[in-house]
Amino acid sequence: MYPAELAESYNRVYLGRGKDYAGEAADAVRWIRRHAPGAASLLDVACGTGNHLRFYAEAFDEVAGMDLSQDMLAVAKESLPGVPLHLGDIRDFDLGRTYDAVSCLFAVGHLQSAEELDAALARMAAHVVRGGVVVVEPWWSPDTFDARHVSAELFDDRQPVLARMSHSVRTGRRVRTDVHCMAAHPEAGVRHSSHSFELTLFTREEYEAAFTRCGLSPVHVEGSPWDCGLLLGVRA
Repeated sequence: MYPAELAESYNRVYLGRGKDYAGEAADAVRWIRRHAPGAASLLDVACGTGNHLRFYAEAFDEVAGMDLSQDMLAVAKESLPGVPLHLGDIRDFDLGRTYDAVSCLFAVGHLQSAEELDAALARMAAHVVRGGVVVVEPWWSPDTFDARHVSAELFDDRQPVLARMSHSVRTGRRVRTDVHCMAAHPEAGVRHSSHSFELTLFTREEYEAAFTRCGLSPVHVEGSPWDCGLLLGVRA
């Protein structure tokens, strides 16, 4: 598939799995309000196709999104007219302003090292007001990851029919995932694409240390709807 189609397939896969974007956004908002009751603006970092941002827009007076993928942002723009969407890298972005809250869900596992985690948290902290909240969804840790994970899924709710298979292998603290997709359309026939990505298994201590180093007081939240919990940091 072409890159734009890959971005569209992302929505089909995660929405088809029943990922609870509304519930996750609502829970993140609940924790933000607990620590910053008057929060009126939010930046969603690594916003992807905007599935959390759609619900954030109902809870805050002002929202914005940022992502590294122009194709993901193009999909987000279709459902978020009027919402500022910025192209940027989580490790070095600078939007020239601050927000009452900064959110980063389902993304930090893609960072390649503790140094990159530090850089990303520092940029998030720089974009939140004093007393504001940074919310981060961590990924699996070295102790909780299911090694050699395999998945196979079929999404046939509409055309094209999409089949997706993935295989993950862990080497030390790194996890490589190979993904193969096949899209079948009555006129266009069957097309195949594959891509790979690597993620990092950070420890809870590494997350909390990164928060502390950039001036955020870390709070760890356990429980639904988060498989790996949620980390919050209030900027002093």
